[in-house]
Amino acid sequence: MSSFPCLARLVSGSGQVRYRLGDGLVDRYLEFVAGRCRPNTLRAVAFDLKAFFAVTGKDPVEVTSADVFEFLAHQRGDRTVVRLADRESGLSARTIARRLSSVSGLYAYLVARGDTPVQVNPVPRGLLTRRQGGSRRSRTAPLVRVPRTLPRILSPREADRLVGALRTHRDRAMVLAMLLAGLRRCEVLGLRFCDVQVADRRLVVVEGKGGHHRVVPAANRFFGALGAYLHDERPEVAGTDRVFVVLKGPRRGLPLSAEGLDEILDGARRRAGLEHATCHELRHTCLTRLREAGMALEAVQAQAGHLSIEAGQGLPAPG
Repeated sequence: MSSFPCLARLVSGSGQVRYRLGDGLVDRYLEFVAGRCRPNTLRAVAFDLKAFFAVTGKDPVEVTSADVFEFLAHQRGDRTVVRLADRESGLSARTIARRLSSVSGLYAYLVARGDTPVQVNPVPRGLLTRRQGGSRRSRTAPLVRVPRTLPRILSPREADRLVGALRTHRDRAMVLAMLLAGLRRCEVLGLRFCDVQVADRRLVVVEGKGGHHRVVPAANRFFGALGAYLHDERPEVAGTDRVFVVLKGPRRGLPLSAEGLDEILDGARRRAGLEHATCHELRHTCLTRLREAGMALEAVQAQAGHLSIEAGQGLPAPG
């Protein structure tokens, strides 16, 4: 009896993370994704594909468009019970859209290979409407409508409570890198010693989204927590040049994972009595405060690593 989809997380000696689901073609696709995407993207794709095949219960080469629509309905959940916040049920529209994108990516890969029974991508690009004229895109309704919303931010008091609930200097340094320098979670975990410019109080972000590099200033408070962590907590036998590593257990000295950072933040959030404080919200809090303090939108864009001004249009104007 096949165990597919059974998600397995594999970590090499150098700290590289790979995922397996137990099907040859799907696992080859995950290897393909690993070679061209960031760790967060690989992790999300692996979890999305596991969710899809767990619901469909089919061999990947037997999936049809009907199965995709059934999956969509399953992710929507019980439509008789909706959330007050967005009048939706089940998973958020953004999560469902991302999962459909991950599934579509797999089948685009299988079609492009040309050596599989899959000849057509079973994930429709959208539903044709009765609108006349224009491009095909303008006459197509998306399978999932994703509302454009902004992440919530933390108030100064909430930020202080969160930082105060962290138990180690390492954890404080990681949170402050997001809260005061606007780094993404993957960028914090990807920091290497050569990326930390102590004298200039700057961080070189090499493993940024899309592979783009940038240099960002960081506050003294971050460097204070970082120095305490390196002096008092980081294992001397750590076999990696990654700055942030596991402090205890069998993986002591190895690079900290995204799951590990999420677990640390979840615990601190509970202890601080906060309802929200994700990595993305910490980063957005930093960017919002910079904009409110009068920083030009172009400068905030550079700090955030956004490739276009439009990506930062949701930030408030200076007050």
